[in-house]
Amino acid sequence: MSEVTVRFIGGPAHDTVRALPAGPDGTPPRLWVLRRSEAAPAPAADHLYARQRPEDSVWTMRFVRTDPVGVTE
Repeated sequence: MSEVTVRFIGGPAHDTVRALPAGPDGTPPRLWVLRRSEAAPAPAADHLYARQRPEDSVWTMRFVRTDPVGVTE
């Protein structure tokens, strides 16, 4: 499986850069859920991000919303 580099915009992961799985067309998933760890001091939460567009060689994923764990799935 190949990977593609993305930068998260907005929300708790703002400006985080990481590799996500790439689809057959080389793009990141349309939606991605970042999960806040249950070990974190605040209540666990899912952070939904949506694919935007590539900027140079890095795709952007824009923050959509935060939900309690499991609601986003």
